[in-house]
Amino acid sequence: MEAADAFYTEWRRHRPGERRNVERAGLLADALGARVPGVPVLTVVGSKGKGTAATYASAYLAANGRRVVTVTSPALRGDAERIRVDGVAISEEELGELGRRLRDASGALPAANEGYLSPSGLFTLAGLLHARAVGSDIVVLEAGMGGVSDDVSLFTPAVVAITEVFGEHLGVLGDTAAAIAADKAGVATAATSAVVSLPQSPSVTAAIAATVAARTGGGVEVIAPGASGVPDRLLPSGLGRMNAELGCVAARRLLGATGRPDVSGDRLTRVLSSVTLPGRCSWHPVPGTGTMVLIDSAIDRTGAAAALTEAYRHWSQVDHVVVCLPDHKDVPGVVAELAGLPVTYVRMPDHRNLRFTRPVPAGWSVVDTTELSRERLASLGTRIVVLGTVYFTGWVLDLIGAETERLFEA
Repeated sequence: MEAADAFYTEWRRHRPGERRNVERAGLLADALGARVPGVPVLTVVGSKGKGTAATYASAYLAANGRRVVTVTSPALRGDAERIRVDGVAISEEELGELGRRLRDASGALPAANEGYLSPSGLFTLAGLLHARAVGSDIVVLEAGMGGVSDDVSLFTPAVVAITEVFGEHLGVLGDTAAAIAADKAGVATAATSAVVSLPQSPSVTAAIAATVAARTGGGVEVIAPGASGVPDRLLPSGLGRMNAELGCVAARRLLGATGRPDVSGDRLTRVLSSVTLPGRCSWHPVPGTGTMVLIDSAIDRTGAAAALTEAYRHWSQVDHVVVCLPDHKDVPGVVAELAGLPVTYVRMPDHRNLRFTRPVPAGWSVVDTTELSRERLASLGTRIVVLGTVYFTGWVLDLIGAETERLFEA
């Protein structure tokens, strides 16, 4: 077995309906001596935009001269990208060594009666191990799905950042958006010095406030546009802007909590201006062709509309849209937004946890990823918009050989 397979061993054999076992992950963290990171942790939770917030928080902290390990989920082109040092993905060799450590330690754990060690949780733990190995000053963690129910809850956060929360994963994290918000906000503890959040719906706002008050005794800082003080030219356009601002504010709160001065001036400008966000309204050529693709991990109508707006800022027309949305995403909303455009709907049969059973318009082409080659993508036109779950946008980034190893220059 390849060492990197250790991240997926228990997940691959889990039974339908079986859930991750966070308690077992805690035992593994204890066995590896990683339960207490030894450096401040900034944790990002939410339903959408966590990767952008985590990236900008990491870049802001790196601009302050901090050595930052960032753990995100899922990967773009390869699993080594889930763990980054100052914006750069670790090597396959480093990932393999981390996998060997996890494999050996997990093999010594008592057999589990139920639940499994989740891949996202194991990558989180691996990130903490790597942070210690490289002498990291700060760790930034992106939650896999929830908050208190996620493996990130094993590691006490100094600061928590909450992106927009909505009714995704209903019935898994909770039966309402408010219940989901309570789960995500529950990652905060009495040792958390600040919780910063984007504006939320009234029910979600109330749930977050009540949860944070109960767990920390404090309140929630809700940020408005411009709250970061970062010039617009250093922030992404579209829906990603507020998530980027959230990340910058969270980083600033962490610097304050650890007694570090804020960062500004030329170094901040240099680092933030170098940030790239592959798969988030990012532009890429299809090698060997005249085709350009705009790739965005939009999963609802609002996101699809924002991506099309960005496309029309550069193009007079869109030749084709390629979209991949499993059943738990806003398929009807995206269908409505793409009305009148030529569309190819893509299914991912290799992802057994994703279902593609919802009806799509009769005029749409339907293919599996096994049928979508670089040449077929280019044959759809020269101005292509690619939308969908991050698993798919990452797959397309890999298909066209996009640069994803470095997210910013520290």
